[in-house]
Order: sequence, then structure tokens, then C-alpha cells
Amino acid sequence: MRIMTSGALIMTAYFLLFAAVHSLLADPAFKGRAVDRGYGRWQRPAYNLLSLLMMLPFIAILFLPDRMIYTITPPWMWAMMAGQILAAGAAIATLHRTGLSRFLGLDQVLRGGDAAGVDELVKGGIYSRVRHPLYVFAILFLWLSPCMTESLLAFNLSATLYFLLGALHEERSLLEQFGQEYEEYRQSVPMFLPRLRS
Repeated sequence: MRIMTSGALIMTAYFLLFAAVHSLLADPAFKGRAVDRGYGRWQRPAYNLLSLLMMLPFIAILFLPDRMIYTITPPWMWAMMAGQILAAGAAIATLHRTGLSRFLGLDQVLRGGDAAGVDELVKGGIYSRVRHPLYVFAILFLWLSPCMTESLLAFNLSATLYFLLGALHEERSLLEQFGQEYEEYRQSVPMFLPRLRS
């Protein structure tokens, strides 16, 4: 039985570190301390910058010696790449729907806001079909890769699990923030599998 390559093991270990740091910085208690100390407006931009910097080692790990699991050839390769482009475009459109400038932290910096959650529950557009579209599009983007190495497989599995756990955490936070409004929304809109009919 073959074991994972060193790259896949390193990928998994580093993802655990990334997830731990990412979760700590996203914790409401941590955000609250930033607000209490007067750093609320800088919390989101700093969070995004650190997340971006911590993504760089993932790219480096993908260049380590690895085993190829599969490679999809044309025409299906082009179809999968087109799917990735569509998923990325849909994710960007979703961010515009919920407030791209707030997601990036620009609103907080320019208007002096803090690191609090969303001001109102977004239920229109794609959010009327699925509760966590960003995670859906991210997962689609990952798994539509036309080639798969053991390191990339380790990343995709780890990221997918992290997205699922992140969605459950967000559900609890939104339920605390919006109460009955979110409970009714949760009962009527699926979590990950988009509702095709209105």
C-alpha cells in the first residue's frame, strides 16, 4: 500500500496550522478585543492580509515532489476549466451582492466601522437559492481542477472540510444575531445544494 508523498503530508500539516490561526482570528472574542482596543477598523484588512500571506506556502508546497493521480485531457479539460472560471465569477458576483468593500475591510477603514458582523440578513439573489453560495463556488472551483496530485488532493479535502465546519459556525453566529428571521430563512433555503425552483 502506497503512503502519501511528503508534499501531501506537509500540505495537511500546514493546513491544520492555517485553519487554527484563521479560526482564532475569526473568533468573535478576538474581534471583540480588537474593537475594545480601538483597532476595530483595521481588524478585517489585517485579517485578509494575513490570510493572503499564509496562502503563499500552499503554492510552494504544490511544487514539492509529488505523485500525479490523474490528468484530464481535452475536451473535458476545457470544460472543467470553464467551470472553474464560472465558479470564480459567481463567487465575485456573490461578494458584490453582500458588499465586496466590507468583505475586503475598506468600509471599516474608510468609514470608521468596526469588525462586527453583517448589518442585515441578505436573502435575495443567489441567497434565495442556497445559504452558503461562497463555499459552494469555492468547493466547485477546487474539485473542477483538470489535474490532481496527492498534495492538491490533500489541500482540497482539507479545504472542503474546513468550509463545511466554517458554514456550521456561521450558522450559529447568524442565528444568534438574527434569531427567528434566520431560523425561518434556514428552514426555507437549503444549506449547500441550490434550490432550483422558486
